[in-house]
Amino acid sequence: MVNPNEYYATGKRKEAIARVFLRPGSGKITINERTFDDYFPTTTLRTVVRQPLVLTETVDKFDAQINVGGGGASGQAGAVRHGISRALLKWNPELRKALRGAGLLTRDPRTKERKKYGQPGARKRFQFSKR
Repeated sequence: MVNPNEYYATGKRKEAIARVFLRPGSGKITINERTFDDYFPTTTLRTVVRQPLVLTETVDKFDAQINVGGGGASGQAGAVRHGISRALLKWNPELRKALRGAGLLTRDPRTKERKKYGQPGARKRFQFSKR
């Protein structure tokens, strides 16, 4: 059953996918059933995740329940940020201009470049020998 006071959105970045549930509350963020500070230990990643809430001045208005998987810490933080931005948009469509202006609604398309055959990596080449 869907809660009418719950706003759901999916965020993606690199290989990470985040499912974000925003509910009216006091600002508590739970990620994969762990506390926010426990899951993202660095201040940089915490800042990235909080960015849409700070921009829209809704830090103390919502509790966030987030499930995130895939990728690394940076990709997961970006995916959570994208998901929170999209969920806030469902709550209040008038926030679109502010979120779009900060670039928070755009899915970052950059992913890992594939390894090419006959070479050791995506861009690296075997050492050239003239003789």
